[in-house]
Amino acid sequence: MFSSLKVRNYRLFFAGQVVSNIGTWMQRIAQDWLVLSLTGSATAVGVTTALQFLPMLLFGLYGGVLVDRLPKRRALLFTQSAMGATGIALAVLTLSGHVQVWHVYLAAFAVGLATVVDNPARQSFVSEMVGPDQLQNAVSLNSANFQSARLIGPAVAGVMITGVGTGWAFLANGLSFVAPLVGLLMMRARELYVVERAPRGKGQLREGLQYVAGRPELIWTIVLVGFVSTFGFNFPVYLSAFADDVFHAGAGSYSLFNTVMAVGSLAGALLAARRGTAKMRVLVVGAVAFGALEIVAAIAPSLWLFALLMAPIGMFGMTVNVTANTSVQMGTDPAMRGRVMALYMMVFMGGSPIGAPIAGWITDAYGVRAGLAAGGAIAAAAAVTIGLVLARVGNLRLSVGWNRGHPHVRFVPREAREQLAAAA
Repeated sequence: MFSSLKVRNYRLFFAGQVVSNIGTWMQRIAQDWLVLSLTGSATAVGVTTALQFLPMLLFGLYGGVLVDRLPKRRALLFTQSAMGATGIALAVLTLSGHVQVWHVYLAAFAVGLATVVDNPARQSFVSEMVGPDQLQNAVSLNSANFQSARLIGPAVAGVMITGVGTGWAFLANGLSFVAPLVGLLMMRARELYVVERAPRGKGQLREGLQYVAGRPELIWTIVLVGFVSTFGFNFPVYLSAFADDVFHAGAGSYSLFNTVMAVGSLAGALLAARRGTAKMRVLVVGAVAFGALEIVAAIAPSLWLFALLMAPIGMFGMTVNVTANTSVQMGTDPAMRGRVMALYMMVFMGGSPIGAPIAGWITDAYGVRAGLAAGGAIAAAAAVTIGLVLARVGNLRLSVGWNRGHPHVRFVPREAREQLAAAA
């Protein structure tokens, strides 16, 4: 389960990310709370979130082109320093009493700009640290790292905001980036896997898109992730509405739902690390199970059953995320990895700004149960459709039967007779 941590460079990277991820979650909570305190407007909070994701939607693909040209460790030193400086600047403004809402907007946009390069650089740098044999394990542990921080960061931020104020939470986040910077500087360059960088040239963005379009296993994986993230991952909309409108239980139940889902996501990431392979059938089955469980949760009659269902939903959602991420990285030429991962992250992260308003409209018009069920149904239908498309592309057929007393459903190569019949 933790085999990639045997690699010294990755161990340094992982330890630094533990600290900075906790700081990042602290800043997210403190940022939203500060904007709400300054304006009293939930819309302003939404604007802050949109500004942080907007650069990825606008410039994400160009970030991938830059990452393929640049040394990734040097790029990460720059982006991590920039995000740390943003946290410290917000801390100074807040602690001095001069902070205004436009300062927070500007800081959120600056973090988003750094993310344009930081995200594809971090994703593709993993393979340079651990190599192809440990890639899935390292990607899975990165996800487990992030989910662990999701459990710890908001709790620490809540205590800090209540005790000493939002400014100190921003300062803690800014200082937390010292850890990944030290880890990057301590790495042994000779132990990194050598990857040929793309030379500067015209048409590299178009070249990256054509590369993905010509590989069905890449394009359909990214399309599936797009459907799942856009329609299935709108939990801020659904969980708050279930807590208030359906179960009438308040903020405590909303926190409970998020915590249980984070625990399930952490379990999913660790199981993916132990599994060690990224198979397309795992991706498709995971997405179908994720969508089906959302439909079941939509009709859950009690708060506790709904809360319990958040764990497997989180687990299968993380299975989809980790399996898709790993299969895309492993199926991509190293010289193209930055551009391909930029497209992947743009689709994955860009789904929320599109899907959240749709989920909100369905919830307002037909109720939150209908909204969650619709999101799950679209995710499951997309998974089934794309699974059949990939099977057709790979010349496979569905096999249903029993193996040692257990049912099995899988795709297997078509028999020669079937191939001849199809050709005729």
